Amino acid sequence: MNNLQQLRDLGQSLWLDNITRELLDTGTLQRYIDAYAITGLTSNPTIFDEAIGNSAAYDAGIAEKAAAGLRGEALFIELALEDLRRAADLFRPVFDATAGVDGWVSMELSPLLAGDTAGSIEAATRIHRQAGRANLFVKIPGTPAGVAAIEQSIFNGVPINVTLLFSAEHYRAAAEAYLRGIERRIDAGLDPAVGSVASLFVSRWDKASADQLPTPLRNQLGIAIGQRTYRVYRELLASPRWHTLAAAGARPQRLLWASTGSKDPDAADTLYVNALAAPDTINTMPEKTLRAFAEHGRAPGAMPADGGDGEATLHRLTQAGIDIETLAARLQREGAAAFVKSWQQLLQRIADKTTGLILS
Repeated sequence: MNNLQQLRDLGQSLWLDNITRELLDTGTLQRYIDAYAITGLTSNPTIFDEAIGNSAAYDAGIAEKAAAGLRGEALFIELALEDLRRAADLFRPVFDATAGVDGWVSMELSPLLAGDTAGSIEAATRIHRQAGRANLFVKIPGTPAGVAAIEQSIFNGVPINVTLLFSAEHYRAAAEAYLRGIERRIDAGLDPAVGSVASLFVSRWDKASADQLPTPLRNQLGIAIGQRTYRVYRELLASPRWHTLAAAGARPQRLLWASTGSKDPDAADTLYVNALAAPDTINTMPEKTLRAFAEHGRAPGAMPADGGDGEATLHRLTQAGIDIETLAARLQREGAAAFVKSWQQLLQRIADKTTGLILS
């Protein structure tokens, strides 16, 4: 049995942070499910930009949809949903077996909607309906405008993956939005079992702070932020407010570790997976990180519910000059801007391919 079993044994779900048509066509995703017990996957504009730009696998689909009159965002959404429907169907057995706890795939809203609450709510409903799969999350960023869209989308019954969270405070705002949406559903006599995860981005903290810190303090900030956030998560699940909702049939919004591939070549390639082994969480890993942990990863044990030494580490890093609140806000802005850039590149790439395919 590969080393990933350590994580599953302590109650962590393992998802893949990637999707390409080749993964589906070659049976590689199915092999990951069979060999590594992967129970879900995530996608984002950057992943699709690279997948479509680096492969001819999408050319026939682009040509077909262009011939049917689709262009731009509408063409891309249907192209991406073709992949995600296939992946969702592969994960449907585990979705059914776990009563919707696992077995999910995720589709990102246009990042151009990050500041548009009403537009995000409408797009989330439309994309989930268009996908036609119960086990598809729509990803909405946990920005101030996104938080309001998250609450309303949950009330509307749309499963949401809250993305671009970078701190315990970001997570708490997303969790509160989820809880309010569920409470409103209960008050309205609606089914409270609406799926959601909250995605905390980890490794970007260390990449952003590396130049500010001496070598002995590098590659500790992201993990410590994760430990703090895990403590807040466990406190929320232990709260009377949550127990009331759970008794009414609500599902917990699970904490998901995102951006868990090591970005520092001098750091262990399984650094974040080793450190973030925590019950009742999800780790969504790039393929390289997934394979690395399967080969030589070692989880030292489950993360303590109180976050262990996370606060002590954050104190040392603050003393070294890290302004956590300011950096969290910056990382969220930069993350949103990076997705906008990828989105624009992606749509331009599709437009160029469409022109080329029509002319040929």
